Amino acid sequence: MTERITTPFGFASTADEVLAGVDLTGKRAVITGGAAGIGIETARALAAVGAEVVLAVRRVPAGEQAARDIAASVGAERVTVRELDVANQDSVRRFVAGWDGPLHILINNAGIMALPELERTAEGWEMQFATNFMGHYALTVGLHDALAAAAGGARVVSVSSSGNLFSPVIFDDLHFAFRPYDPLSAYGQSKSAEALLAVEADRRWAGEGIHANALNPGAIATGLQKHTGGLRTPKERQKSPQQGAATSVLLAASPLLEGVGGRYFEDCAEAPVRTERPADYSGVAAYAVDPGNAERLWNVAADLIAR
Repeated sequence: MTERITTPFGFASTADEVLAGVDLTGKRAVITGGAAGIGIETARALAAVGAEVVLAVRRVPAGEQAARDIAASVGAERVTVRELDVANQDSVRRFVAGWDGPLHILINNAGIMALPELERTAEGWEMQFATNFMGHYALTVGLHDALAAAAGGARVVSVSSSGNLFSPVIFDDLHFAFRPYDPLSAYGQSKSAEALLAVEADRRWAGEGIHANALNPGAIATGLQKHTGGLRTPKERQKSPQQGAATSVLLAASPLLEGVGGRYFEDCAEAPVRTERPADYSGVAAYAVDPGNAERLWNVAADLIAR
């Protein structure tokens, strides 16, 4: 069993602290949902150390405002905006078809949480699973060649959640055709799926210099909680957006994680694997990092996309 990875950073570290001394000049990054919450802080931190950042967003005007805000903050015009709705497979295909050249960093950050009623996409997929996982799966696979072309290797980052502890991926009923819909179970399934995406992408592509990891950013008050009545985590366990982005940029760009893949992080360290749900919702469920589950989910997703 490999030893868990730790770093000098922790719960209160900010994205800027994690990237101190890092130079990403000449590196290209895509961040889904990069116009708000921890996405914009992740983009700002990467741009501040030289990266060319593409905000892949559903609402382009909001993305353009975010790009202007980042430019004003870091004094650099390194952020551009492209339309992407990860819940819409046609939108994902257009984004992939329009990409040109290598890609060094892909951060699958966009997400929705706890939709109160069952919603489905045009394909009949449950909306949280479609948005949080299927769109990012299709985007990651679609950008494989660009990631493989990145000089010095590439990194894929899956922004999961402590919500993975709510539910495994229910392979026999992914889209709630049989079981009663539950907002948090659906969210948990999608976040377990996001973690498994990183496990299998790393297994398949590490030999090409592409490494993938997943993370829980922590409890940050953003629009994500609009269906849950706001953030309910105790104050002492809440993070600012700058702190919430720290683990994302650690996985995306820190030399401390060079060559590391297929793992799950929180508070800037590899998370403990849980075989039952802890009271503090720390760590990652064993089923969310299980290689067999990861390979099975990848194959299921490929079949869903091909239909």
